[in-house]
Amino acid sequence: MPLPPLAFLGAGNLAAAIVRGLLAEKAAAPANIGCTSKTGGTAQRLAEATGIRHEPDLPALLAPADTVIVAFKPQSLASADPLLAELTAGKLVISILAGKRLATLAQHFPKTRNLVRTMPNTPAAIGAGITPFCSLSPLAPKDQAIVETLLGALGQHLPLDEKHFDALTAVVGSGPAFLFEFVAGLRDAGIAAGLPAAESSRLALETVLGAARLLARTGETSEALRDKVASPNGTTFAGLQVLAARKFRDTLKETILAATRRAEELSKD
Repeated sequence: MPLPPLAFLGAGNLAAAIVRGLLAEKAAAPANIGCTSKTGGTAQRLAEATGIRHEPDLPALLAPADTVIVAFKPQSLASADPLLAELTAGKLVISILAGKRLATLAQHFPKTRNLVRTMPNTPAAIGAGITPFCSLSPLAPKDQAIVETLLGALGQHLPLDEKHFDALTAVVGSGPAFLFEFVAGLRDAGIAAGLPAAESSRLALETVLGAARLLARTGETSEALRDKVASPNGTTFAGLQVLAARKFRDTLKETILAATRRAEELSKD
């Protein structure tokens, strides 16, 4: 569906990813998208790169907009322009601010027709993300379509109750960093086993990419595919015994729980 006029409050990496995705899918025309940013620099660069409008004046930016995407830094919400409360009246407001709950957002945007909280992750920058979302009240069909089109520009999307957002922040938001660390560890282990550094780096990356694609395409469980690789008393079995002895899964669980606790703390600010 062609989207109604959009306004972006903030023009950083995720906002740019959404804009580029929408333009690539022809879901919105550049003339129907406006943006602003705190200093104007990122908004000006995004406008020059994509053809959308850079409008530093908030009333001029928001007056024609049907949907507003809040994309500035989460810590900037407390000092956001009080005019936003009136300027977003009757509009659909979609937040990509990490850790900001719907109740908090509603204090700053009290007159919207609906508020949507989302949690994009870094793969969204290449259209490969998965973005959970929830709303203050049930979404009307038109607004549901707007949300799904916008988030579709980042990859996949998933409606989920807000009570799960601290946990999904740890899994979805922080998860890519944990995977990057795993790939780095696999690379370093290959080097320790005698592989040249450049080759070990490439082998680790391509192995993880290939394994993830296989898991996604077969629909089998991780355990089922693991067992297909691990023959009794073989090389994989020997490595898995070390992971079990070092409580690999328990370590990962503790990692996610630590990130979840921190997300809970931050969401109270």
